[in-house]
Amino acid sequence: MLARTADMLNHVPPYPETEMIYDALFGKPLVSLIVIGFAGILVWYFLSSQRPTTRLVVQIVFFAVMTLILVGSGIEPHRFQGHGSEDPQALLVIVAKTLWWVHLAWAVIGFIRLYLVLEGSPREARLLQDLVIGVVYIGMALSVLAFVFGVPIGTLVATSGVVAIILGLALQNTLADVFSGIALTLGRPYVIGDWILLSDGTEGRVVESNWRATHILTSANNVVVLPNSFLAKLGLTNVSRPDESHLLVLTIRIAPTRMPASVRQVMLSALTSCNSIVRDPPPVVALKGLDATALEVELQFRVTSPSRRVAARNEVLDLVYRHCKSAGLLLAVPAAASVLTGGLPTEESARPPRVTPLELIEAIPIFATLTADEKQKLAETTAVREFRKGDVIVREGEMLPSLMMVRAGIIAARHGDGERGRLAPGDFFGETGLLAGIQEVCTLEALTPVTVYEIDQEAFAPLLNQRPALAEEIAEDLASRAERFRDAALPPEPAHSAHAILKTIRTIFRG
Repeated sequence: MLARTADMLNHVPPYPETEMIYDALFGKPLVSLIVIGFAGILVWYFLSSQRPTTRLVVQIVFFAVMTLILVGSGIEPHRFQGHGSEDPQALLVIVAKTLWWVHLAWAVIGFIRLYLVLEGSPREARLLQDLVIGVVYIGMALSVLAFVFGVPIGTLVATSGVVAIILGLALQNTLADVFSGIALTLGRPYVIGDWILLSDGTEGRVVESNWRATHILTSANNVVVLPNSFLAKLGLTNVSRPDESHLLVLTIRIAPTRMPASVRQVMLSALTSCNSIVRDPPPVVALKGLDATALEVELQFRVTSPSRRVAARNEVLDLVYRHCKSAGLLLAVPAAASVLTGGLPTEESARPPRVTPLELIEAIPIFATLTADEKQKLAETTAVREFRKGDVIVREGEMLPSLMMVRAGIIAARHGDGERGRLAPGDFFGETGLLAGIQEVCTLEALTPVTVYEIDQEAFAPLLNQRPALAEEIAEDLASRAERFRDAALPPEPAHSAHAILKTIRTIFRG
């Protein structure tokens, strides 16, 4: 086998062109080494970094072949051999030795990427790898200067101090960013995905962090790029640690016409009925101050993440208004306004009337198209029903015979083993059974004493017969509610579609 290979290498092709190529590749080992070196460069860049083991093995093979060719040619890559300009092979030797040092550096880098790891700390491991690889590249560059071009490294280092000072002054901001990035990476005040709040008011979620800068995605969907040196000097709050639950504080001023304990209970009921806040830890109501103009109440509650703050604040304010309206509380006017109006409200004058059935009907979207007379006639048909704390108003799978509007109290809607939401004053339920013959998808239980206004089928019939569009709006609302409470793992039921519900409504109220 070896003899046959030797014959093939010693065989000279009969054609002049191929003879020239043959001599270049097999007659000159340095040319072969250079070809192999550039081929190794192409393989290094085309092999994915996601396959570090394969990349390392291939790199070792290329480096070993290049080493054998250099040794066989009598060239020592780690020693400067003083190639003169009159030597025709000087350029080939320089290129060959440079490629050898490059492939040696890449082989070492392959080992670093594969074996220099820190369990459970990928960012720190990557930083350490980058630092070591930087040292490897610097060592390779110095080795090429010393052993390929014969540059005296000691003199070069000694005389480059002035250059280093000039570069340091020119790149001081960049270097500050780099070292700040290293400090932030090692200290880990935040990681990718954390929500941070800066002392200048900037806040958002960290989407990228490198040696130069940190990228923050704000709630306005803008990416703010902050240099690491600026970020290291500026204080920050990591809202995602230890978890993303975020405390919100709202201050409400109530006219002092009731006992503070009663006002506190109404505010606590408003927070308890909110579906956008965290139940554990429970919300807190603190009485902050009392004077002749107002009772100042502070509401403290948590949301699951900073992105939920606006929705939670809106719902809490809406519920505070509805519960105050239900309990007969009046929001306080500013002190300056009370002076201008010529006095402060007394307990009798400040207490507004309780919420009426007409007000609840006007707040229900599906009744928005009714005229004032039609709403008044519908309100006159209502009956008052009361439930004690813990009473089950309706169970899942049952049908209610009437529409009920919550005037006071809190109702929990439970589906299976979990709670799907809570109903507060102004909410309504029971329309699925009354209008479409659909069973309730949730069990409704009174969390507090509850008062509701009830409207039966006889009151609805004339309105639906006179207004077909009202039936369509009710069908759309019922279909959206059924979809909201449907188990995500189950397919939609045809009977709960808007078209099917509309057909059922028209059948029930026909004639």
